Amino acid sequence: MHTKPDADALGSSLGLAGYLIKKGHEVSVIAPTDYPDFLKWMKGNDDVTIYKGNEELCDKKLGEADIVFCLDFSSLNRIDELGDIISCSSAIKVLIDHHLDPQDFADYRSWSTEAAATAELVYELIKDLNDEDLIDIGMAESLYAGIMTDTGSFRHPSTTSRVFQIAAKLVEIGVDVNNVSRQIYDSNSLDRLRLIGYALSERLVVLPEYRTAYFKLSADDLKKYKYSTGDSEGLVNYGLSIVGVVFAATLIEREDGVKMSFRSVGDFSVNQFARDNFNGGGHRNAAGGKSDESLDEVVDKFEKLLLRYKSELNNECVD
Repeated sequence: MHTKPDADALGSSLGLAGYLIKKGHEVSVIAPTDYPDFLKWMKGNDDVTIYKGNEELCDKKLGEADIVFCLDFSSLNRIDELGDIISCSSAIKVLIDHHLDPQDFADYRSWSTEAAATAELVYELIKDLNDEDLIDIGMAESLYAGIMTDTGSFRHPSTTSRVFQIAAKLVEIGVDVNNVSRQIYDSNSLDRLRLIGYALSERLVVLPEYRTAYFKLSADDLKKYKYSTGDSEGLVNYGLSIVGVVFAATLIEREDGVKMSFRSVGDFSVNQFARDNFNGGGHRNAAGGKSDESLDEVVDKFEKLLLRYKSELNNECVD
């Protein structure tokens, strides 16, 4: 799964791992980095190996692997140092993903930008192999979590009738939708809530002339509120919820550089914006980026870029 995995990355990986184990395979699940505590309830989480801090063990597992499944990322640079290892691996590589512009590194691909989530593609793979009856409640919960979050709780335009059909099937298997939702959305630490409150009151910048809103959080801000992985999850959506805003971003200073999340509505492509300007990418309306420059330099660059996109942003229609 990709660096700083979200519910779709982890859920699709654990759902697929559960299936492969039932088919008699020896399976290892590797995450390049840590991930939020509110995802650690998923079945199989205790067997996930974090690459950072366990490099030798992970290198050994990858070196012995017959097949490497790459889930929820389209480019090897999304998995940091693991990208070079997998690129050089003699194992069969299988890409399962729904992001734009996949890198040509896999031997086999189950890839579609029409899919709302990678978890949807994992479900379809199991179904195509006539093994739906092997999906147990734990697997179903992991896949449901991936679909639920990547559709914004079934609100995004990617939410098709097929998505609802798959969700219904997973509920039939035994998913407790209330519990999954509470585990992910209603398991906040006090520090996280205070960070969000601080960001909304002190770190939100709204630029009406560009129909844009963004948050900037410094390393000192994160330290003040005892930041843990996942604490800024969903923050960007507050910016996009402002009436008249069509483009929102979070610019967050981390130890390894400034990390960015971009969201948009309508046809403004944050995927292209991220690819062209911030070494990133993703979906048309949801993408990420990164920079080695300082937070102030990134903020300055971001605001100057908006002038280039002003006409496009102001022509965007919002229902």
